[in-house]
Amino acid sequence: MSSFSGIWIPLVTPFNAGSVDFNALDALVRRYARTGISGFVALGTTGEPAALNEHEQDKVLATVLSAANGLPVVVGVSGNHTAQLCERVAALNTQPIAGVLVSAPYYIKPSQAGIIAHFTAIADASRVPVILYDIPGRTGVRLELTTLLELAAHERIVAIKDCGGSPEKTRSLILDGRLQVLCGEDLDLFNVLCEGGSGAIAASAHLFTERFVALARLLGEGKLTDARTIWHALVPVIQATFAEPNPAPLKAALAQLGSIRNELRAPMTPASRGLEIELQKLGRVNTP
Repeated sequence: MSSFSGIWIPLVTPFNAGSVDFNALDALVRRYARTGISGFVALGTTGEPAALNEHEQDKVLATVLSAANGLPVVVGVSGNHTAQLCERVAALNTQPIAGVLVSAPYYIKPSQAGIIAHFTAIADASRVPVILYDIPGRTGVRLELTTLLELAAHERIVAIKDCGGSPEKTRSLILDGRLQVLCGEDLDLFNVLCEGGSGAIAASAHLFTERFVALARLLGEGKLTDARTIWHALVPVIQATFAEPNPAPLKAALAQLGSIRNELRAPMTPASRGLEIELQKLGRVNTP
């Protein structure tokens, strides 16, 4: 089984004139692979997978795997049709991936019993580790602590991306110890790692990546004073990155760096001009 710790980047999907810019994606992955991160998430929320067709999704994954330079790659899987998701996961079993990141069924708001059956079926279909994705703000349903503790008994359910919004639940999962807890709310990163979380899947780590890596390392070494200095400098960047719907601010910042074009697919829209200006200022302030 893989170990899910440290800083993981949930990759954006670059576009160019309406098409996926695979060259830009390849260059992004190769650059981030040299920063000390632990791995990548392909086709997560930040990658706008709902706006990609099946062929595009497969090619995005192939591009990331090719460019990752041996770093582990997790694949995002989402939907509300259990049988179809099991088929998708079974197809991914042929890929050299480190795991699948699976959110709760969205929109239909199933019971907790239904959620347990859903994740269990997917984990049974998977040959790779499963990371639960608790993000009620997007799915409309919470993964309750009792549900998570029951799912933790499955041999392939090994971690959680925690966007659940409950410090008490996060702490209980860390103390239980069976699931590796990856912070999914970037502004909670410092606290979750101090509590004993294993790492973070952090969209904002596209920016000043080495500082996020250094932060996680310093907290792991118990060097709180040094870590706090880095964290306080990163907080305004994280706040700006999520000031408007993700990944619009992030794509604006990456476009300013010349890494990608500032382009999203409908119904997503680019960041406002005011936020673009704020991101430019933050980039200048935080550049050594």
